[in-house]
Amino acid sequence: MSAKTELTDAVVVERTLHASTARVWQALTDVDQMRAWYFDLKEFKPEPGFEFEFLVEHEGVKYHHLCKVTEAIPQKKIAYTWRYKGEPGESLVTFELFPDGNKTKLRLTHKGLETFPKTPAYARKNFEMGWSSIATELQQFLEGKRKS
Repeated sequence: MSAKTELTDAVVVERTLHASTARVWQALTDVDQMRAWYFDLKEFKPEPGFEFEFLVEHEGVKYHHLCKVTEAIPQKKIAYTWRYKGEPGESLVTFELFPDGNKTKLRLTHKGLETFPKTPAYARKNFEMGWSSIATELQQFLEGKRKS
């Protein structure tokens, strides 16, 4: 795989969650639940055009995330732009839900990473590790295995 292909390919994380699509949707869109497994959001609404932001500190650096909901199809899909205050680039994060009996298949896609600065902080592997960790947090939250 060439470096160009690696940068332009989306990061995709898939999980089978032992929860109904309604339950997963609630975890993805209810701000109180999101705070338990995702980020410390002040507010969130699954409505196109809704803007939200949050700060994450990693290795002593604060990253100010700015996001805007672009699509919300209840119990199917939520998507929002993802960028960093003061930095070039804008990407798109999508959570898609697929019912599977009493389980739900989740596909999390983050595309547009190539628009971010070409620095180690924005390396693809960081997004891969981050989203994998977040998907695990969601899974543990839904399955009651998370330590409070």
